[in-house]
Amino acid sequence: MKILNTLTKLIIVLGTLMLINSCKSNINKADLIITNATIWTGNEEQPEAQGIAIADDIILAIGSNEEVLKLRDSSTKIVDVKGGFITPGLIDTHVHLIDGGFNLISVKLRDAKSPEDFVERIAEYAKSIPPGTWIIGGEWDGSEWEEVPSRDWIDANTLEHPVFLTGVSGHIGLANSLAMQQAGVTQEVAEVDGGVIGRDASNQLTGIFKDNAMTLISAKIPKASDELIDDVLRKAMYYFNSQGVTTVHNVWYPTDSPGHNEAFERAHNANNLTLRIFTQGALENWKERAEQVNNQSNKSKWLKIDGLKGVFDGALGSHTAAFLEPFTDDPSDSGLFMLPENDLYNWVSGADKAQLQVAVHAIGDRAIQTLLNNFERIQKENGDRDRRFRVEHAQHIAPIDIPRFAELNVIPSMQPYHAIDDGRWAEPLIGPERVKTTYAFKSLMDAGAKVAFGSDWPVAPGSPLLGIYAAVTRRTLDDKNPNGWVPEQKITAEQALIAYTINGAYASFEEDIKGTLAPGKLADFVIMSDNITKIDPIRIKDVKILQTYVGGKKMFDSEDK
Repeated sequence: MKILNTLTKLIIVLGTLMLINSCKSNINKADLIITNATIWTGNEEQPEAQGIAIADDIILAIGSNEEVLKLRDSSTKIVDVKGGFITPGLIDTHVHLIDGGFNLISVKLRDAKSPEDFVERIAEYAKSIPPGTWIIGGEWDGSEWEEVPSRDWIDANTLEHPVFLTGVSGHIGLANSLAMQQAGVTQEVAEVDGGVIGRDASNQLTGIFKDNAMTLISAKIPKASDELIDDVLRKAMYYFNSQGVTTVHNVWYPTDSPGHNEAFERAHNANNLTLRIFTQGALENWKERAEQVNNQSNKSKWLKIDGLKGVFDGALGSHTAAFLEPFTDDPSDSGLFMLPENDLYNWVSGADKAQLQVAVHAIGDRAIQTLLNNFERIQKENGDRDRRFRVEHAQHIAPIDIPRFAELNVIPSMQPYHAIDDGRWAEPLIGPERVKTTYAFKSLMDAGAKVAFGSDWPVAPGSPLLGIYAAVTRRTLDDKNPNGWVPEQKITAEQALIAYTINGAYASFEEDIKGTLAPGKLADFVIMSDNITKIDPIRIKDVKILQTYVGGKKMFDSEDK
């Protein structure tokens, strides 16, 4: 009997050891192995590699072909990328995801060449949709037109469609008469703090609304159905996957369409997200966001909700960015704050005490300086901690404030494509001296700031490759600056890549799981046709995204039709 008991115990021990070894073996076997790649890892300890081994959604190993192939078994999928250039998944730190999705299905006005083209496109689009349907988005430019659009341009062709079109800056909107009627906006409408209501020489409404005044119309647009919002979210996520983007930071703006957070939750709960989303709520609602965060887990790899976004000033093109000195082309105007400084301080301080990360839109040098002053005060009052305040846009910085970003560990969250767009017309507005520190990528990086890059989609294309091209060349869209607009602020392709990967992850406290390619991190990566760190910078805009992987799953393939 003792011998039987001993044998039984021995069998149990041996079985247990075999099970443990089997589990170890499974843990060390890859589901997917990528080989024959040129990999920019972003990891200083291992900057280059040939292959990646992936188990589930995590990088198991990265190194030479021989090293990663040791982790294969009979079920491992091997993908030879034939020299394709791989980087960590690109992170866009500033998008309006749902509104951009609506723009994908709305009238296209960004490249309208003339007022006549603008009017014709709206008329044709109105014919294609049911009566009563709102026409929104559009993102018209018009920077080279002599006139600003007015309701008179579009009323005759949109008698059955309320219209609220957004200018390319996102800070100006055009409503037709029907939209104003349905929104209850009449000739007697009161002016709005932090906004502008357009009126002609006879004091009649033109249909133009700027900044805070835009909400007079946008707040009255009926909420789309959940089904439609879910559909435009799918389209928006696929669009970003096709651009090599694996994470976006969805930032709040007063005119954003309602219902996007609920759409993110629905997609997350149904396991339908193909894009990781860090979503920021309205700064003034920080108490509600704090309660929301406290009542649910915020550890999802796909959806993160503990950010807040405020809007402090307007935009350069609409003369609503707040400057220390007046606009060069209008000495009577120096821009405006969209909210009182006291509210800014109270909201940021309260959110900071609740351990929430705060980002604030600031474009003009007066807005940026005032915001940095408030950040500095709040840091001293609330005590030391790793808070990572963000300045969204940070476009026109007073030279004295450039080193303060690094000193205060404030992240400049910038959109390089805007530089080659605004560079066509910015100097007449603010003069030759102030443009020297406009989109000051190099000065900020040289000072030690962790610059993070994004697009501001749909205000600008959601393509990191175009953003990298813009940051590296600074060649304006009109081709009038072949050596770069303010060339002293050009950076290298590798610096731009860091801003779209490592610093993008840092900007949302996620550098431990993404931003570089290393064992234990999420298997988010993109395969490109060319090594953008080696080619002529002019060619970067023509590089193709071949494939995008999120969590080891292929979310985009250029060969799929």
